Amino acid sequence: MEEPERAESSRRGRTALMIAAAAVLGTLAGTCVGYLVQADRDPTPLPPLSQPVVGQAEGRVAPLSAAQDRQVATDGDLRKLLVDRPKGAKDTSALRGRDGWMDLADYADEYKNPSAAFTDLNGDGFRRAATASWRVGETYSVEINLVQFRQKTSLGASEWADNGKHWAEERDGTRSWPLPGTGEDNGMVYVHDRPVREAGYLPLYSAEAHAWRGDVYLEIYVNDSRPIPKATIMDLAVRQVGKL
Repeated sequence: MEEPERAESSRRGRTALMIAAAAVLGTLAGTCVGYLVQADRDPTPLPPLSQPVVGQAEGRVAPLSAAQDRQVATDGDLRKLLVDRPKGAKDTSALRGRDGWMDLADYADEYKNPSAAFTDLNGDGFRRAATASWRVGETYSVEINLVQFRQKTSLGASEWADNGKHWAEERDGTRSWPLPGTGEDNGMVYVHDRPVREAGYLPLYSAEAHAWRGDVYLEIYVNDSRPIPKATIMDLAVRQVGKL
């Protein structure tokens, strides 16, 4: 059975920014009123300035090693940061990309509305995507994508992680847990207990994970004809985050 198309891109991040902007404007309006009230009052003498003198440190700070600097790792071959597929696993029938890479058009085609996704990804500074997929047995399959953004005008990695989490939470019969190692609200794992059913095919159960680290958005999709345990997707997601 062909895997269902991914949920359509949503621009939830833009709405959040608009709400935040409205809150800032409200704060500025209150501040202006405060200044007008203060202008009619007599000035209050300021206390004398008194601060201890801080001595300047000597020497030079050593640069981060390659192991400590995430930018060094993610600027290299992203494919090397994908978890290794298990022994005995085979290629999926829907192998995507070329040699482990997906360009903008390839990745946008993963969504239900590729043209809208293409526009959004391009506007958010899509740089490249590394992908890995495999299957074990006849029905269990995994797809992992590491999507990197330039992040010059927007925080693309976090916005697309939020987008993935939003659509995962929209599905009925879904359980979710925070993904360790990603920070507060930066990563989530989902198990969908209600399968997709189609006449003539086995039921399709799924689980997924969405997270971001720096300029990289991580997404994992697991499918099987049987219910997927939390431990299966959680272990895979934790190991992938560890590689980043």
